[in-house]
Amino acid sequence: MTTGPNPYTDPTARRALLDREARLRQLPSIDRDLVRLGEMPDLNRWLEQIRATGGCAEPIYLTGHTTILDAGTGDVLRHYSTATEPGGRLAVRCRNRRATRCPSCSREYSGDTFHLVRSGLIGGKGVPDTVRTHPRLFVTLTAPSFGPVHRTGDCHRARRRRCEHGHRHGCGRTHPDTDPLIGQPLCADCYDYPGHVLWNAMAPALWKAFRDNLYHHVAARTGHGRTALRKLIRVSTAKVAEYQKRGAVHFHAVIRLDGPTGPTSPPPPWATADLLMETVRSAAAAVALPRPESPAYGDGRLCFGTQLDAHPLTGGGRLTDDAVAAYVAKYTSKSAETAGAVDRRIESLAEIRALHVTPHIRALITTAWCLGELPELQHLRLRTWAHMLGYRGHCLTKTHAYSTTYGQLRADRAEHARTLAGAPTLYADWDTDTTTETAWRFAGTGHTPAEALMAAGIAEDLATNREMAREESRGSDSSREAL
Repeated sequence: MTTGPNPYTDPTARRALLDREARLRQLPSIDRDLVRLGEMPDLNRWLEQIRATGGCAEPIYLTGHTTILDAGTGDVLRHYSTATEPGGRLAVRCRNRRATRCPSCSREYSGDTFHLVRSGLIGGKGVPDTVRTHPRLFVTLTAPSFGPVHRTGDCHRARRRRCEHGHRHGCGRTHPDTDPLIGQPLCADCYDYPGHVLWNAMAPALWKAFRDNLYHHVAARTGHGRTALRKLIRVSTAKVAEYQKRGAVHFHAVIRLDGPTGPTSPPPPWATADLLMETVRSAAAAVALPRPESPAYGDGRLCFGTQLDAHPLTGGGRLTDDAVAAYVAKYTSKSAETAGAVDRRIESLAEIRALHVTPHIRALITTAWCLGELPELQHLRLRTWAHMLGYRGHCLTKTHAYSTTYGQLRADRAEHARTLAGAPTLYADWDTDTTTETAWRFAGTGHTPAEALMAAGIAEDLATNREMAREESRGSDSSREAL
């Protein structure tokens, strides 16, 4: 490899180098970064890494090595090290589910959720297809009212009466879907902000109480003892949390009745969809948990709202299994930002005052922050979860027996990728026992401005290719149907 004159010893080369540096300093920072990126000797390998992450917006970089050894002889069967990678590190996905943080990883997470929920409805991924015949419901559990808020369409009818703070008991307007007033309280002074935040914080406990109640109500309705019932049926569920415009969490859930061993066994004949429908409604109505006691806001009880939707999934109805799975998957890529909140943690009251949010959301975040300093509420960690308006549960949860797991789906995808690349399947073609030595360390995260631009372009190209493949598949299906 030939090199030019040394700028440290050659005056002409030094002048050329200084002139080049002066021209670079006149460029915008992103252009300078693009020049740096273009001059990388291993740019193509870096692009391969970013393509492998799907154009991840916030990749995690690792350094280290993995060595596969023959357990008997100690011979090295395979060795991989990041020493030969660009910058001596390897980029992997951030796996952030939020579309606002990483659209690429969010899409993959939503796709995994779709298959996870769908396999629990129609089988596949290790679940027998006989689950189609089990009683199944799609249920929505909402939060109660904490005060009237503006709503889509015909809002609250205007009245002459006013509240104690001078605001009318009603609106009288018709709000389109895009109206920023939707979800805002008619009177912020009358609104129960502590109750709202505490409901969000206690929502996971309310869901657990509902599931426990469901067993109890089925036992009471069928005349079985509570202990005996759990040996006859199993309630399998998968639920996702969604934020309403007013900032309250509600749950969409698939609820399925199985036999005692889960999806591999049918439920007893008396465990019907009608029984499940009745007990879901009665179990939800019976949930009532006491609020943590505090002189700051008084006592009270937490319960679900009166609006409960439950639809049987029969396989031939208007609500299809694929539609339900897609509906649930859609909400795993969203969070409190759909209600106008933020997707990062709050550090101080000053930061809350500087947020570009509606007065209602600011009041909820402030309430969570202030309640978080109360000793009796320390276990709720409200300051940590103030950006989530108090909610601290997982976006999606499922019972163990509902279907497969995210880990298994990711392992299957990785194995499929290895197969396409022609790599050995988990090195199973070696007829010997092996041991693995690994040493990995965190080496940073994120992109420089130019790298972020390149990654966004890669992610966009991949999305376009997926859409073209989808359209081509639809065209092929239509052709086959016509024939």
